[in-house]
Amino acid sequence: MVSDFRGFCSILVLLSVLSTISLLYRASFYSHEQSLELGLGLGPGLRQNQNRQIDLLTFPSAWNHLSFPPNPPQKLLKIALFVKKWPDRRHAGGLERHALTLHLALAKRGHELHIFTASSPNFSFPNYPFENLHFHLSKPTDAGYLNQALIWKQFQDQNSSGKPFDVVHTESVSLMHTRSKNVSNLAVSWHGIAYETLHSDIIQELLRAPNENQTNHLTERAGKVVNEIKFFQNYAHHVATSDHVGDVLKRIYMIPEDRVHIILNGVDEDVFKPDYNTGIEFRSHFGIPETKTLILGMAGRLVKDKGHPLMFEALKQIFAENSTFRETVVVLVAGDGPWGVRYKELGDNLLALGPLQPVQMARFYNAIDIFVNPTLRAQGLDHTLLEAVLSGKPLMATKLASITGSVIIGKEYGYTFSPTVDSLKKCLYEVWEDGRGVLEEKGKVGRERGIKLFTATKMAAAYERLFLCISNGKKNQEYCKY
Repeated sequence: MVSDFRGFCSILVLLSVLSTISLLYRASFYSHEQSLELGLGLGPGLRQNQNRQIDLLTFPSAWNHLSFPPNPPQKLLKIALFVKKWPDRRHAGGLERHALTLHLALAKRGHELHIFTASSPNFSFPNYPFENLHFHLSKPTDAGYLNQALIWKQFQDQNSSGKPFDVVHTESVSLMHTRSKNVSNLAVSWHGIAYETLHSDIIQELLRAPNENQTNHLTERAGKVVNEIKFFQNYAHHVATSDHVGDVLKRIYMIPEDRVHIILNGVDEDVFKPDYNTGIEFRSHFGIPETKTLILGMAGRLVKDKGHPLMFEALKQIFAENSTFRETVVVLVAGDGPWGVRYKELGDNLLALGPLQPVQMARFYNAIDIFVNPTLRAQGLDHTLLEAVLSGKPLMATKLASITGSVIIGKEYGYTFSPTVDSLKKCLYEVWEDGRGVLEEKGKVGRERGIKLFTATKMAAAYERLFLCISNGKKNQEYCKY
C-alpha cells in the first residue's frame, strides 16, 4: 500500500511538472499572438510576407488563424467518418455537434461523405439535401459503443468498391486504435483526453464534502494517461480542438509535431449572431421585467461535473446576503439534467428553460448580458462558449487551460474564476458591478475575434485543407504549403 501510494504521488508530481512547463510555454506563446498574426501574413503584414511559405503540418498555432480559399477546391475528396452517434439536434453533445457541423459543411462544399455510425430505435435520421452524404448504420454493442468488427467490414466494402477513400476521420476513439494503426490517411479529433480529465478529477476531489467517500478516480486516471500515451501513437494524425491540448499532445503525449494539428471548434455563424430584436422577444416571452439590470445565462447538461452544484451554492449565498443583487439579476438556464430542478429552489429570478433547439438557443444568447460556464471538466473547447461569442456576448468561465488558452485569453473578452464558491461569488459581484455597458463592450471585442476564429466556415476550411494535405496517405505538397 505504501509503495502504491508513493508511486501514485510520483505520477502526480511528474504530471504537475509537465503541466507547469506546458503552461509556461503557452503563456509565452500567447504573449506573441498579435505578432504571430502580423508576421505570418494573417493581418496587415500579409503584403510583407506574401512570398513566405509555411509547412502546415508543422504550423504551431491553430489553423483557424490562416485564411484558406472560400471556394471548394478542384480536388473533391471521398471521406470516411467514424462517429459513435449521429446527433439528435435537441440532445447533442459537443463531439456529435462537431461532427454534424463539420461534415455537413464539407458535404455542402461538394465532398463525398460516408458516415459510419450507430443506429438508434429512438432516433430517425433527418433528410439532408445532399446526394453526396451517405450513412452506414450498425447496431451498437450492449455498452452503447460502435461495433468495431461491423463498422470495419462496412468500411472495407465501401473502400474496395469504386474509388477508395482519400481520407479517414474519426471523432475521438469511434474507430479504435487497433483498427487505425495501419491507416496512414487518418486524422482523429480529440474532444477530451485523460490528461485533462485528471485535472477535473483533482478539482472534484478538492470540492468533495467531508461526508462523501473518497474515490479512486485519481489513481485510475493516472493509469489512463499512461495508456493513452501508448496507444495514441496508433493514429496517423491528431487534431486538437484547443491550443492547450495541442501542446499537451506534443509535449506530454510525445506525438511528433508534424502529426499534431490545432483546429479550434467552430459554430454556425449564420445561426449564432447578434440580433437585438429576438433578444427582446425572448425576454418578453418569459416575462422578464425591464427593471432587471443584469441577465446571466447558462446552458448545457445540468450535471455535477459541469459545475452546477458550485453555481447553485454561489447564487444561493449571494441571494441571501444581498437583496439588491437578488432584485436586479435574472438567471436563465437552458438544458436538461438534475440541477434544472434544483435551480428552481432559488426563486422566481432563476428560470430553468429546459433543452432548446439551435434557433431557440440563438435567441437565448441574444436575451442575456453574459454567458456563464462553471464547468469542472477541463476537456475540449465547449461549443456553448463559442456560440455566445459569435452572438456578441462576453464570457464568464472556470479558469481552465483549454478556455483561457483559446477563448478568454484576456480580460477584454470576459471573466474567469477558480472552481471555488468564494472565487465564483467574487466574479459574479464583479460582473454585476461592471454593468451592461462594460459587458457590451467586451462582447463586441469578443465577437470581432470570434468571427476570425470560431466560425463553422473557418473550421471546415481548415479541416478540408488538412484532409487534402494528407489524402491517400502521403504529403501532398500543393496543399501542405501555405
